Parts: sequence; structure tokens; C-alpha cells
Amino acid sequence: MTIFNRLLLCFFLISINTFAQKEQKPTFQVVPLGIKGGIDEKNLSAYLLAPINTKDFICLDAGTVNAGIEVAIKNKAFKVSTSEVLRKYIKGYLISHAHLDHVSGLIINSPADSSKTVYATNKCMEMMENHYFNDQTWANFGDAGVGFPLKKYHFQTLTIDEETPLTNTTMTVKAFPLSHVNPFESTAFLIKNGDAYALYLGDTGPDAVEKSTDLHDLWTAIAPLVKDKQLKGIFIEVSFPNEQPDKFLFGHLTPNYLMKELHALEELAGKDSLKGFKIIITHLKPPAKNIVKIKEQLKNQNDLGLKIIYPEQGKRFEL
Repeated sequence: MTIFNRLLLCFFLISINTFAQKEQKPTFQVVPLGIKGGIDEKNLSAYLLAPINTKDFICLDAGTVNAGIEVAIKNKAFKVSTSEVLRKYIKGYLISHAHLDHVSGLIINSPADSSKTVYATNKCMEMMENHYFNDQTWANFGDAGVGFPLKKYHFQTLTIDEETPLTNTTMTVKAFPLSHVNPFESTAFLIKNGDAYALYLGDTGPDAVEKSTDLHDLWTAIAPLVKDKQLKGIFIEVSFPNEQPDKFLFGHLTPNYLMKELHALEELAGKDSLKGFKIIITHLKPPAKNIVKIKEQLKNQNDLGLKIIYPEQGKRFEL
């Protein structure tokens, strides 16, 4: 083979590889209904996730629902009514923990909703049954718990590290424990569709502050998926800028702690495994100046080559 032919072959192979990388098609679509932590009751944590080209959404937390759907319709993420999205497109809810900024939309909208499944781990489900859907704070729209169950929602308790089908979708979920002001529990959800995955973390503090190994254990579990490029993105919170003292983190992350945790993940998944990897930042807490500071700090500390995404309420994107 001549030198010219060898060069031509190399060019051909490089072109095919580049084309293949560009042709990697998205697996999931995301419509954020709420993106913030804190005081904005019209914009609290809730993310609709569905396989691409379907209307089979699961709602990851449910701090804001109706108001978020209305914004999504204005942004042309949906072409139907608010009621149709709520009743027909949302197939169920994955609730990471029972703090009000993650469940208030689910509670308030329950009278107008259709029958579907609410998924949560045991402690989270107990809190919702005992303190919210208890016929005192709110009518019991579930099929378990105290009071008179109206049986609109099926309350399904997730077993940690066990794959569970998400009803009326092609997706499954596996739950992992998180520490959110230890010993209070939050949850990470690993959602699978085919051979592709997305990871959503509810509120979590760093292992070092929480005196926990929950994040390390989660990184160990997902590292092979990162290495094999099966994990399409991680939704993870950053609530405060670096200036926030550890004793006032209240089970949340800063840019410093997020990058430390992601470095730990890279050590497990392999060097440069997170280059270009999508990290979706959630739960940014007002005031606005703190959010600006968090974004600046993440930009300056991004030595892993991450593709950092700041979702906007009602604006669809793909993973």
C-alpha cells in the first residue's frame, strides 16, 4: 500500500468515526416544569422525562406542576392543553423526598389529575401518607395510608437498588439512597430506556459534610455506564455558592463540592470519561446574585471538560 493510500485510508476512518459521533441520536427528551430551590412557588423542582419521540413522561419530583406546564405550552414544548399534559402525558411521579418544594405541585394538582402511579422509597412514602395525603392536611388520593383512600393514585414503594418498571412507559427505574441533612434521606433515580440511562438526584449533601458514603456508592454503581457512554446525563443540584459555610449547607452542594464529587466519579470511570458529559444543574437557590455567582464558579472550576446545562422552565431539551 502506497503512502498516499495509507493517508487516504486514515482520513476515511477518521471521517467515519467523526460522523458516527455526530450521528449519536438523543434518547431522552426533557421538559423542565420547575428548576429552582427556595421561595419561587411557581418554579420549583420538577422535570418531565420521556423517551424521545413519545408522550410517555415521568415527572422527576413535583414541586411545580400546573404553572410549569403552562410555561411549557407558551414555549411550544407542548401543543395541547394544560389539562391534557397533566392527565395524559404525565404517566407517573418519582418523588426523591417529601420536602414541600418537591411535592407541593403533586398535592395541589391531585384533584384535577388522572389515575397514575406515585413512586417513592419507604421513608418518603410514609411521610407523604402520614403528613400530606392523610385526610387532614389533604384528601387521601392514594390507595394506602390513613383516612379514606380515594384510590386515584397507586402508591408504589421502591426497593433500593431494585429495577422497577414505570407503568405505561418503556422505562424502568432503580433507586439509590442520598443523604440530605443526615440522617434525613433523599433519593437518586437511575432511569433506563433500552440500553440508555439518565440519572436524577434529589437534594443531596456532599459525603464529606454528611459523613456518608451514599454519593461514593452511587458513583461506583454508575461508573461502568459512564465509561460505556450509556449514561446520557446527570441531573444534580447546586444550591449555594462556595462561600456558604458547611454548617449552613443543610444537605446541599456548592460548586466546590460538586466538582470534588465528579472528580471522584471520574476516578472510577476513567480519565477523561466526563469530557463533554452532560451535567444538568438543578435546585439553584435565589437570590439572583447567588445564582450568577454559582454559574461563574462552576465555569471557572470546570476542569473535567463537562458540558454544563442550566435548564430553563418550560424549555424542552434532549439527552
